[in-house]
Amino acid sequence: MAAAALGATVALAAPAGLAYAAPTAVPEPSSPSARTAAPTTTTTAKTSSAWAAGTRAYLVITAPADTSAARTAVANNGGSVYASYDAIGVIVAHSTSASFASAMRAVSGVQQVGATRTSDVPADAYNPALPANPSQSTTTLTETNRWDMTQIKADQAWAVTTGSAAVKVGILDTGVDDQHQDIAPNFNAADSVSCAYGKPDTRFGAWRDIDTHGTHVAGTVAAAKNGKGVIGVAPGVKISSVRIAEQPSGLFFAENTICGFMWAGDRGFKVTNNSYYTDPWQFNCPDDADQAAIIEGVRRAQAYAEGKGSLQVAAAGNSNYDLANKTTDSESPNDSTPVTRTITNACIDIPTELPGVVTVAAMGKGNVKASYSNFGNGVIDIAAPGGDGTSGVYSTLPGGKYGNKNGTSMASPHVAGVAALMASVDPTLTPAEIRDRLAAQAGDIACPSDSRCTGTTAKNGFFGEGQTDALKAVGGATPPPGKYFENLTDVAIGDNTTVESPLTVSGVSGNAPATLKVGVDIKHTYIGDLKVDLVAPDGTVYTVHNRSGGGTDNIAQTFTVNASAEVANGVWKLRVNDNANQDTGRIDAWNLTF
Repeated sequence: MAAAALGATVALAAPAGLAYAAPTAVPEPSSPSARTAAPTTTTTAKTSSAWAAGTRAYLVITAPADTSAARTAVANNGGSVYASYDAIGVIVAHSTSASFASAMRAVSGVQQVGATRTSDVPADAYNPALPANPSQSTTTLTETNRWDMTQIKADQAWAVTTGSAAVKVGILDTGVDDQHQDIAPNFNAADSVSCAYGKPDTRFGAWRDIDTHGTHVAGTVAAAKNGKGVIGVAPGVKISSVRIAEQPSGLFFAENTICGFMWAGDRGFKVTNNSYYTDPWQFNCPDDADQAAIIEGVRRAQAYAEGKGSLQVAAAGNSNYDLANKTTDSESPNDSTPVTRTITNACIDIPTELPGVVTVAAMGKGNVKASYSNFGNGVIDIAAPGGDGTSGVYSTLPGGKYGNKNGTSMASPHVAGVAALMASVDPTLTPAEIRDRLAAQAGDIACPSDSRCTGTTAKNGFFGEGQTDALKAVGGATPPPGKYFENLTDVAIGDNTTVESPLTVSGVSGNAPATLKVGVDIKHTYIGDLKVDLVAPDGTVYTVHNRSGGGTDNIAQTFTVNASAEVANGVWKLRVNDNANQDTGRIDAWNLTF
């Protein structure tokens, strides 16, 4: 992920660690009444007078649930404890001493120590300014089915569920404009916070956006289905803002991410979205003592959140970089002067390459890799629309506004939204089970003719398990209301072949209706080759598509068939006949609604 990892609508300077695409760059960051910090977090309050030039931040790693000796050692070695996450054995320490890290590494019981930045901690850390509260504009825009939502079938999934208000999604980002007309109905202020600088700031409004990025991401996850503006993937769930970007730099340092993950675990977030990388290192390498401590500290926090039931979804980054074959990093450290360094695959992008995190690549409009998206066989888990060029992802912006952005930052919240829908239809799902189901329900996309894409159609370096599919993700668990039957099993359609997909209907009395709905989802180039029939249990054939459409790709349509002469119960079939060479495809899914 790069400093060129922005995506957007206007030409503003952008924070470095964001994961949206540079060519059309533009984002922004920016949180409620006094609440107590998460119970596993011990904080040490300091006044603004405690700050001094040369103050640096460090992670001190020790045994979980036993940080008292290490905290004492921090004070004895010229440092102060800014925050302590006792449950995972991670202390955030500040010191002006150049020898602090080496001295602490010699302390018995201290496992690792690492500086989290190559620049001074801002004075704002000791007396943080609240983000601006933007004035709100009203909109005359009405909701429409946007290309990104139809591409992942979110619009069809809403017939199953729009999401449960009991499901909480954390937006770990630049903040969220909670007063936006499309976000306010679903905003959860009670669980929103700022984690900038590494400890919870629970003041009202501390969670607000200091950019535009987090508000855009939040809208993609859960903009309300209220007739205005846009609709998020999961418009019925609750979203909380966890601002981890600092102001004015907009950077996301390790202690901020640790605070965010700990907060997510303790506040019961089912899913978090992470559209950033942990500054200042694009990749953290375990052979560097500082970066090794960053890896371990953030890893522990992620594992803690997952252990509390929270799944982390993260953007893969926008440098068009092969994450499975790392060679150089020329963009780090981004808080001082970047240098070009040789790296290996042991160096990882945090949090996206941590164990348990769902890594999301970006797609453009259609089944194509977004030009900027990072990739890597064995690294990318799943893909989703992130926009590319003029086909951007349209979502919410602070102040009641809307706009387009492109980037893996925009792809990741699509997957987070799908995960939230899955948790809505089955609240018992664990993070591991949601990960598995996301993979199983994704639609396979083969590698294009690009030698950089390696792997199989089922799983490859550009798309991972494939494009997320909201309809499949929720349809398999809870069918839509009414007499609805669906077959989600893929059936390959070869040249000049006839294939069938069966569907057993039971529990329906009498005959089928005169308005039987036949939902067809066929992936096939040049649909003019195809004849598609519905075959009733007694063998009667009803043709729904007969070699029309010419060179158009794919059939995604609901047909109405007068099947009133047919007994409803029995085995119905979708029969597809390919009548030419060169173009092939598959029956992706089909359904009947009685």
